[in-house]
Amino acid sequence: MADGEGAAPRERLLFVTGHLAYPRLRRVLEGLGETPFSWTIFNAGVKVAALMTDAILLRRLPRPVEADRIILPGRFRGDLEKLSEAFGAPVLRGPDEVSDLPVYLGHGAREPDLSGYDMRIFAEIVDATALSIDEIVARARSLSRKGADVIDLGCLPDTEFPHLEATVGALKREGLRVSVDSFNRTELRRAALAGADFLLSLDETCLEIADATATTPILVGSPVHDLDSLVRAAEKARARNMSFIIDPILDPIHYGFADSIVRYVEARRRLPDVEIMMGTGNLTELTEADSGGVTAALLGVCSELKIRNMLTVHVSPHTRRTLEEHDAARRLMFAAAAGDALPKGFGAGLVQLHDMRPFPSNAQEIADMAADVRDQNYRIAVAEDGLHVYNKDVHHIERDAFSFFPRLGVETDGGHAFYLGAELQKAEIAFALGKRYMQDEPLDWGVGADKAQEERDRLRDAGHTLRQKEKGESEKKPAERGEP
Repeated sequence: MADGEGAAPRERLLFVTGHLAYPRLRRVLEGLGETPFSWTIFNAGVKVAALMTDAILLRRLPRPVEADRIILPGRFRGDLEKLSEAFGAPVLRGPDEVSDLPVYLGHGAREPDLSGYDMRIFAEIVDATALSIDEIVARARSLSRKGADVIDLGCLPDTEFPHLEATVGALKREGLRVSVDSFNRTELRRAALAGADFLLSLDETCLEIADATATTPILVGSPVHDLDSLVRAAEKARARNMSFIIDPILDPIHYGFADSIVRYVEARRRLPDVEIMMGTGNLTELTEADSGGVTAALLGVCSELKIRNMLTVHVSPHTRRTLEEHDAARRLMFAAAAGDALPKGFGAGLVQLHDMRPFPSNAQEIADMAADVRDQNYRIAVAEDGLHVYNKDVHHIERDAFSFFPRLGVETDGGHAFYLGAELQKAEIAFALGKRYMQDEPLDWGVGADKAQEERDRLRDAGHTLRQKEKGESEKKPAERGEP
């Protein structure tokens, strides 16, 4: 064990690592200077710490453990509860990369809490009139799984909706809340009588549609941009003892966007205690920009103005993840507001195309790790100067994947060549975009793409090239990862 010093330690931390990461881990911890904790490092005697098993730790880590917390590599796969019980101290996973330790320790080794939110998402099925009940129910189930709180049935102009009542009933039997969005007052009345939870949209001239029903109308001005009319509608609904939500209407860029933001601010000033809705589709759908950032900015406005209802729509292909983005954004804004903090550092998944800290190691640190390698397995890393491939004999640096092929000696090994090609192409994408690359791990696109759910309480299955080797089809191993 190697001891580190801290002034007036309040807590004792034990970091467990392997041969390759030990020097770097020590440098990072020493670089912290004075800390509110003392620390020690235990080298478990394995080359790559992430490949440790429960059995190795139980056999090699001396007891009693003189630590208040035991920090393992983030990619360790094992039963933390069993290990905590065995060692008599909490056993935790640290960050995946040693370079992220200072931030990890600054957060008190706790993941940001993104479980809370206070915004309600209405997800519109824009062509509900043209769909069968079964098709609508199937879509609604999918939208609900992605974060929708209310299923909004979009009615088409001049198109009959004969199965409106049956559709509302079917969705209610699924346990879903339902809104109906129509310009047709007869359809809105039918929806209210059928048990719809919300109606989009009523104005001061037609509030009676919602009378004697349990529905909550979404109120707009008449005309829709008339804030005075909207305020009168709210006052009349309040006089009727009617639950309601107002919508000042968000307009597209160059068609009144700035004025509409002002209208929301003024609506909140004039009606400080009412529920407000913002339909975000006029910006996400009608702006040629990645929708995640647009959504985050809009929900930041909503967080400041206490706007608790979002109407979302997905028509354009580039907004295919809009529900996931709205769900992530509402959680991010809630956590930031609750912590009196900027909406940064919470890892909500809205940084999708580029990463905040794309290169966990610099060129010199990779060179130091390469110098410690004693086998022929290729490691791959990415730094600001390009893609690095190294083993005990070579250390190549290039800026594109194809440049490596003549230098790796895998011309006759199809399985290994395929593996390296796939990994290097992934590394090239990460380098080009400024994303974090980790060998044998998929690139992290935040909420922009589904993630495979991985069980970290057990070792993962062997990869494709290892399975090929077990079948006798390849004699070379895939690269071992050089992570801590």
